[in-house]
Amino acid sequence: MNSVEPNVIPFPTIRRFPAYLRLLKDLAGNGKEWISATTLAEDLKLKPIQVRKDMACTGVEGKPKVGFQVSELILAIEHYLGWDDTTYAALIGAGNLGSALIGYKGFVDNGLRIIAIFDKDRRKVGRQVGGIVISQLEDLAETVKELKIHIAILTVPAEAAQSVAEYAVASGIKGIWNFAPKSLNLPDGVVIQKTDLATSFAELSAKLKASE
Repeated sequence: MNSVEPNVIPFPTIRRFPAYLRLLKDLAGNGKEWISATTLAEDLKLKPIQVRKDMACTGVEGKPKVGFQVSELILAIEHYLGWDDTTYAALIGAGNLGSALIGYKGFVDNGLRIIAIFDKDRRKVGRQVGGIVISQLEDLAETVKELKIHIAILTVPAEAAQSVAEYAVASGIKGIWNFAPKSLNLPDGVVIQKTDLATSFAELSAKLKASE
């Protein structure tokens, strides 16, 4: 398996990697050892040329008339995404959305394990969500250092997002997955991934209207 520099892979390809990975793991589970770009394209409703470009980014070379080795592609994609090594995360905001994310089993399958939960609401502190005891936000820095946590998942109200994010960074957090409907302004070097549910719904609604 050839190594590929991270900055070579375009973001649209990275966004397609999880879909490839799910399909490849299903194929491996069914005993499939090889897969062609054409078959991948058909199953994922993509163009074969796009699949070939995406596969080229993994560093895995296909064989003529045979295709790509399924197990090798799985390892390459997992390695690039960092899903071959467990990443520990802290969730901040134990409301409905936060509790739902705690219960999502797909994170563990993809190498993300939420091991701590924090909330400002003292009434929630001491309760359990998914077997994890909710801690007070003031304990974040100590926990981050002790458990070597680098990622914080923010599921707090919009008005609290900026101040909580700043506190998380001051506590040693290097990357923030922001589910709050609020853009964050943080120092250079802090990695931010925003997931805007309203934007996703807007896209769905527009597509639905266009199909009428």
